[in-house]
Amino acid sequence: MSATRRDLLVELFVEELPPKALKALSEAFASELANGLVKRQLKQDAGERTAFGTPRRLAVHLPGVAERADDRADEVKVMPVAVGLAEGKPTPALLKKLASLGADETAVATLSRRVDGKAETLFLKRTVRGQTLAEGLQEALAEALARLPIPKVMQYQLADGWTTVSFVRPAHGLVALHGAEVVPVTALGLEAGRVTHGHRFEAKQPRIELRDSGSYAVQLRDEGAVVASFAERREEIVRQLVAAATAEGLVVLDDAALLDEVTALVERPNVLPCEFDHEFLEVPAECLVLTMKANQKYFPLLDPDGALTNRFLVVSNIAPADPSRVIEGNERVVRPRLADAKFFFDQDRRKTLFSRVAALDRVVYHGKLGSQGERVKRVQAIANALAAASGAAAELVDQADRAALLAKADLVTDMVGEFPELQGTMGRYYALNDGEDSEVAVAIEDHYKPRFAGDELPRNPGGALVAVADKLETLVGLFAIDQLPTGDKDPFALRRHALGVLRILTERLPSLSLDRAIEAAIGAPTWPAAATAATARPSGTPAPVRAALLAFFSDRLAASLAERGYSAAEIAAVLADDKFWQLAEVQPRLVALRQFAALPEAAALAAANKRVGNILKKVEQPIGATVDPALLREPAEVALDAALREVGPRAEAALAARDYAASLRALAALRAPVDAFFESVMVNVDDAPLRANRQALLGRLHAAMNRVADLSRLAG
Repeated sequence: MSATRRDLLVELFVEELPPKALKALSEAFASELANGLVKRQLKQDAGERTAFGTPRRLAVHLPGVAERADDRADEVKVMPVAVGLAEGKPTPALLKKLASLGADETAVATLSRRVDGKAETLFLKRTVRGQTLAEGLQEALAEALARLPIPKVMQYQLADGWTTVSFVRPAHGLVALHGAEVVPVTALGLEAGRVTHGHRFEAKQPRIELRDSGSYAVQLRDEGAVVASFAERREEIVRQLVAAATAEGLVVLDDAALLDEVTALVERPNVLPCEFDHEFLEVPAECLVLTMKANQKYFPLLDPDGALTNRFLVVSNIAPADPSRVIEGNERVVRPRLADAKFFFDQDRRKTLFSRVAALDRVVYHGKLGSQGERVKRVQAIANALAAASGAAAELVDQADRAALLAKADLVTDMVGEFPELQGTMGRYYALNDGEDSEVAVAIEDHYKPRFAGDELPRNPGGALVAVADKLETLVGLFAIDQLPTGDKDPFALRRHALGVLRILTERLPSLSLDRAIEAAIGAPTWPAAATAATARPSGTPAPVRAALLAFFSDRLAASLAERGYSAAEIAAVLADDKFWQLAEVQPRLVALRQFAALPEAAALAAANKRVGNILKKVEQPIGATVDPALLREPAEVALDAALREVGPRAEAALAARDYAASLRALAALRAPVDAFFESVMVNVDDAPLRANRQALLGRLHAAMNRVADLSRLAG
């Protein structure tokens, strides 16, 4: 472009933004504005941008922005010739259309003609004037504000007392500088200028008049005591945290989410060391950490062995010459919260977990599925059934049964009532306090795992059994009352529960198949009436919810495998015909299938397998299980029968040894006899016994080829 290019700075000054949303809002504001200017040809590269975000501002610096976009040639369809011209002269309709396009009657002679669809059509070639920066920025700014990922919109009135504006927080200032010149745009009832504001308490002056777009970050730092860049502010907080911890020989508890939130709360970070009374260390570390992080946004400090200390760090937004009063204030604020945690812990330990189980009958789980007490009975029954199905030892069965009974008891403790995030964790502490088996205590804590993608799995078999039982109880119950996920909505986290079951069965309980686990959950004896219709088996038929759950699990598993790089064809081949029930075998089968696909015989065998499947689908009567050698008349069918008798046992032996790659490699020997069979043998002949025998031969072939995976899915 020939237009003058300068840096552009746009800032929106607002009241305190929601800290958990600031980072996303800042990045979105920058990217949307950059993309909007690129779309209007005022900027060439949307990636060249610097986002700024503080508790009271969203801003972006964009280099290389033109003051005006270049004019461009354009061609627009006007109307059919038959409508626009009458005896070679323009019709009123044509003149009206040209006027709407900014042209007059003189443009008629310049119109071009060509066939468009079925009719000859008139086209106008014109030069479209490039937008000025003021025009383009006004549009791009409006689009960017409309597209921000605002968690909750506020409505407020402007100074006129009449106009209502909707935004994440009330906005009080707008800056738009192209170089040193103000760009005359408006947004949220504000007119752009060059004045912004610094730190609420520590700025040298309340108003900062920006010299130009390039001086924004420097002026805010020097005159306003504000670190405008979210990333730089975060790095500075990390630097100060590490320095303060190292000075005391301690380590900062790592928490990226807390770090982001604190970065969004301060404009000029100042890390200060604090401490609390040693007596509070008698409370479980998880309680103290959660109290400090969730309520106060403090950073706990650990000793070199990873144990919690009574020291913590606070990130202040001010930097007084004497920080003692700030330190004392934070220590004073945290003390009653820690005292509450200690009180809850002491009170809770006066009653055993077992004594609390009865109270779960008064806690509603779901309106149609009963109380938490009823749920505990179902989870206990499912856990016992799973233990039996997996062949668990008697000791493990007892552990799982006890853990399932006590798993939800901490829900009625004071500590979990105050901090729901500690459910399970406090169950472990209270179980150990009651003298319960340590393995049972661990299982109580771990039965919620995995809580999120990438979370650790239950540490012992008892915890794994109860975790699967708990998640399957939720899935079966909610499927039974038709509370399924829809689109992006999954209020009961059923997708997460399904993925957790898949992971645990794959990595912790490989001997337990998915279908048997689902059957155990459906067969729990205490389902309420609202769910009985979907879980019962009238006349020995499968429970209606079973098929829906298996399809749900199949979809979740397929999505998970796709994320790990497997193709849709590979996934479909291994998951076909419920081969995924034994989950521990899915990954080895996929690896073997990929190795098989690399063989030169693979494509032909996959295509032949698909052809065999199509032939067998059309057979109406049952296909015979055996082949009569006396009815094998063609040399090709004799050869195929012989090849199957040789290859089949080898492939089956490898399959039994779970050597799936060897089982599939053995099939390569079938390519030549299969090709010869289809070249010279007609299956659907008029002779019924002969036809049935050949169908039986193909049935054997189809079964042999699809033991590891459905090879037809690899065919194009």
